[in-house]
Amino acid sequence: MEDAQPRQHRLRRLKFRAWHRGTREADYMIGCFFDRHHAAWDDAAIAWFERLVDEEDVEIMAWALGTLPVPAAYAGPLMDAMVRLDYVDIPR
Repeated sequence: MEDAQPRQHRLRRLKFRAWHRGTREADYMIGCFFDRHHAAWDDAAIAWFERLVDEEDVEIMAWALGTLPVPAAYAGPLMDAMVRLDYVDIPR
């Protein structure tokens, strides 16, 4: 059970960081991605997302939208999932 505590703390922190980016567009893109996928993440995926949220919003969004190439450090299945954009459900 001790291992779950740090993991849950990391996930709570990441949820906040994912949903408080500074622009509504980034909040939806990054926050919705977190909400849709985080439950299945292992420690490596959590570490990947921790690094990703340290990047600038405009770069993350450009990578996900395909307007900038994805750096090798972020390329792979998690970024592939972000690029699909099927996780964004914009409230009306």
